[in-house]
Amino acid sequence: MDEAFLNPETFDKSPLALRFRGFLPVVVDMETGGFNSETDGILEIAATIIDMDEDGNLILGPTYDYQVEPFQGANLERSALEFTGIDPDDPNRQAEEEEEVLKQLFNHVRHAIKEHGCSRAVLVGHNAHFDHGFLRAAVERQGIKRDPFHPFSCFDTATLSGLTLGHTVLAKSCKLAGIEFSNSQAHSAKYDTIKTAELFCWIVNRWKDLGGWDSERHLPNLD
Repeated sequence: MDEAFLNPETFDKSPLALRFRGFLPVVVDMETGGFNSETDGILEIAATIIDMDEDGNLILGPTYDYQVEPFQGANLERSALEFTGIDPDDPNRQAEEEEEVLKQLFNHVRHAIKEHGCSRAVLVGHNAHFDHGFLRAAVERQGIKRDPFHPFSCFDTATLSGLTLGHTVLAKSCKLAGIEFSNSQAHSAKYDTIKTAELFCWIVNRWKDLGGWDSERHLPNLD
């Protein structure tokens, strides 16, 4: 048996915690007012928590999505707003302050971390460093001390898709994986997060099916 599993502290960890060295994958997508995480505002953020079924396959857990009020003085590029179709001044937008959104989201993530016996969350995203950079900038801007996400590690489905499917665009990668994708619904944080989560699960599960991950071999035998 792997020496790591001789430690009794591993026995109370879920199979999901053991799968990624104690990290809980949380898929995050943001719609923003530009590409500069220091100056451009966040307009939407969504996160899907990844779970695992009894066969060791990754599945989608709950999704949390928020419309965000850009921070005071935030830059909003017209081209970005036209691309996403988001009108920050729409009276029907139920936007909340950035600090409040992060507090709510982080509470959900911390609860899932505890539930699975993980040490912290790792951000999963399509071109993940974009979302990770905006998240880190918002955390610094709001002075949040208890960020449950790893400060620099992340899982990038664009890279994983390039390896497994030979394509890096989310819509095309989903279609190659047999995942339904609607271009008309894309560029909504919630929709893109769910599709990225489905793609991430498909890639990891496919790797498992090919023999790259044997859940039973990695779980402690308590008999």
